[in-house]
Amino acid sequence: MTTTLGIDRTRLLQRLSELSDIGGIEGTTGSSRLAFTDADRRGRDLVVTWMRDLGLEITIDAIGNVIGTRAGTHDLAPVMTGSHIDTVRTGGRYDGNLGVLAGLEVVETLSRAGVVTKHPLAVGSFSNEEGARFAPDMMGSLVYVGGMAVEEAHDTVGIDGVSAGEELQRIGYLGSGPSPGLVPHAFVELHIEQGPVLEEAGVQIGVVEGVQGISWTEVTIAGQSNHAGTTPMRLRHDPGYVAAEIATFVRRLALELGHPQVGTVGKIDLAPNLVNVVAASAIMTVDLRNTDEVVLQEAERRLQQRFDELAEDEGVAITTRSLARFEPVRFDARIAGLIEATAQDLGCSTLRLPSGAGHDAQMLARVCPTAMIFTPSQAGLSHNPAEHTDPDDLEAGANVLLRVLAYLAEGEL
Repeated sequence: MTTTLGIDRTRLLQRLSELSDIGGIEGTTGSSRLAFTDADRRGRDLVVTWMRDLGLEITIDAIGNVIGTRAGTHDLAPVMTGSHIDTVRTGGRYDGNLGVLAGLEVVETLSRAGVVTKHPLAVGSFSNEEGARFAPDMMGSLVYVGGMAVEEAHDTVGIDGVSAGEELQRIGYLGSGPSPGLVPHAFVELHIEQGPVLEEAGVQIGVVEGVQGISWTEVTIAGQSNHAGTTPMRLRHDPGYVAAEIATFVRRLALELGHPQVGTVGKIDLAPNLVNVVAASAIMTVDLRNTDEVVLQEAERRLQQRFDELAEDEGVAITTRSLARFEPVRFDARIAGLIEATAQDLGCSTLRLPSGAGHDAQMLARVCPTAMIFTPSQAGLSHNPAEHTDPDDLEAGANVLLRVLAYLAEGEL
């Protein structure tokens, strides 16, 4: 029967719109809901309300992951879908939100059709996926699968100097559900691509075969503050110069190692940050990613070697702190094949590709068969209020998700 069902496009778009209004960025369709802020709380409250309206059994764990479960005919491990609703400060309306709300749409579509699956169906809204306020990213799903202790997550101090545990308690989402959480029978996440590949290829559905490894490093450079006019260049110990050299090296390194290696310096803070003062210190971040763990380790080795050279040449002290480190992930080939065949049966063009961004699915892949479905991102934009995916593509992705979840929930794997 599920082969004749389709999601309600209007209902999905309406929920996406209502959620994006919470923390909405004026003059745009984007949203700003950093993890464990008041805006995040209001978004959570709305999602929980929708879950309750659908009759889902709701559990909230100690890191604030919200799981809504629809009972199956048998007492089995659930087939799970979901994503996150926290955003970066300049977020769009689809990143993460689509995966959670499409999951609710699948549940409502099945319920209205009177379809009850063998396995329960669960929709997860995982905490702090972005890591924009509390590092590392994918924190909620990492805790869910037992990859990070709850206590460590609670003690994490955010960019504004408060701890994750304190903020979870303040917003009322410090739950008592089990952690690690219940291991799913399978996990499938629907997400926008957040890149230009699908649109450039003219393809509607991305079959995600894995996720790049991620290495986030915070770099602190301690030098000597001095007068910008009276200090000769040969006598300087300048963290500003060293930070700039690191930034250009990261770019050269990525180009030398070649595709798919990428490298980004996304943040540099100088102190005292004055026009006529040689900086005393700099704090910056380096983001390295690759689908090949061996090459990613080589990038890290060469970056550390450059740190050592610059420290000696400029007479500064360079220290580093790992913010996040995840090896590349390969998704379940059987589920990827199911996604591909389902999309093609629905008349959608498909392309197999890796994910350049991190996702909750890469954490769930540690404990159960997992895969992802991508829909195109217009102009490849994401983490940007202008982020947009065509409604036809949103509908197609949600319909693929519907059929894949229904198939898996009958124990077919």
